[in-house]
Amino acid sequence: MTEKIQHALSESKTARWIALVLISSTMFFAYFFVDVASPLKTMLETQYHWSSDAFGFYGGQEFFFNVFLGFLIISGIILDKMGIRFTLITAGITMVLGALIKIYALTFVGKDGVSTLLWMTYPNTVWIACLGFAVFGIGVEMAGITVSKTIVKWFKGKELALAMGLEMALARLGVFAVMWLSPIFATNGGPANSFIWGCAFLCIGFLTFLTYTFMDAKLDKQLNISATSDPEDEFKISDIGKIFTNPGFLAIAGLCVLFYSAIFPFQRFAPQMLASKLDIAEGIASRYVSMFPIGAMILTPFIGFFLDKKGLGAKMMLYGAILLTASHLIFALVPAESFNSAIAIFTIVILGIAFSLVPASMWPSVPKIVESRYLGSAYGLIFWIQNWGLWGVPMLIGYALTKSNPGVSEKIASGELTATAYNYTVPELIFTGFGIAAIILSLILRRVDRNRGYGLDLPNKK
Repeated sequence: MTEKIQHALSESKTARWIALVLISSTMFFAYFFVDVASPLKTMLETQYHWSSDAFGFYGGQEFFFNVFLGFLIISGIILDKMGIRFTLITAGITMVLGALIKIYALTFVGKDGVSTLLWMTYPNTVWIACLGFAVFGIGVEMAGITVSKTIVKWFKGKELALAMGLEMALARLGVFAVMWLSPIFATNGGPANSFIWGCAFLCIGFLTFLTYTFMDAKLDKQLNISATSDPEDEFKISDIGKIFTNPGFLAIAGLCVLFYSAIFPFQRFAPQMLASKLDIAEGIASRYVSMFPIGAMILTPFIGFFLDKKGLGAKMMLYGAILLTASHLIFALVPAESFNSAIAIFTIVILGIAFSLVPASMWPSVPKIVESRYLGSAYGLIFWIQNWGLWGVPMLIGYALTKSNPGVSEKIASGELTATAYNYTVPELIFTGFGIAAIILSLILRRVDRNRGYGLDLPNKK
């Protein structure tokens, strides 16, 4: 067995970096599709009669099935019981299916029809697009936890944080690309055209997942691992209780939901927010927003390399939470007459640094806190808790935007006002509140680490 491990595929630097590129490429295309509608908010308001409420509701439904039907918990269990290959293929197929439903919503559903569910009345295009986004959300979150566990499989005890940082960097390049390309696609065929291109990219991503599975099968054969088990003991359902009684897990999960709630929902509204604040076209504003993932993409691998060599993961999470809060405070409190392009780009860069510090240090910390045999379930539970915020916050922001700007959405839809009429102060103060809470929880996590001896500030590389 020792000889097999010494000559395993994961011991080859070339092989493990190729594996990383394959799985990261799929996440690039997935992140592209997640935000394909973000630069199109005004277009959806004018062409499809989507209000800010409706847009926020749509943004939250990516996480509906994961939150309320527990699909992320199920995904984590599937990953631990069925293995990486099965879960990756399932995730890829589900993402493509969800994308096709969204294309149907914007292509074949009448733009003028409306329906009411409970107290909410939205265009039929919104309801069908939300269904597609929810199905896609099952796949993309399943892919996210599987990729995390895959990286641990290939890089644990080696360049773990660097590998996770590079994966996140390539995925965020998808956000940069969509902020530039989605408005171009929509200009030449409407918002539906952007979704069609996004679906085509997802099909390419499915092929890269499929290609990786052959490498995974070869590695398992070398390590004498069955297709449905891990090197450690078998996962048991009762292990979920152990995860939820782990204070380090709870602190990281809480930090995760707060941090990501101030990032991903912000991305959906950021192009219109900057367009309003700077009085510029939304397409130009989306290019400013694209600087955010680029900054994170450049910095994250370096931070990962530092964490592997020197450590300080818990401190990095605290510093990231502080920068997150500072950036949203600038967006909220600097008046429009003093706000200019330089301030906008500077603030986005700060946000990009924060987005590098926290995820790059948080995800490699999870294997230090939980056992390998239920690592997939631990990632699944963290993503599930995170999804509560990602489901609810876009709706909260859409509601806050509508209430703090009475009558604006209706006047934009009728052509009386442009999208730059919105005032985003209240939504930005909400994001600031999440940042302050993240700072407090980061301090709690550092105390838990000292008491429990997880070694979150120790280097990852042995």
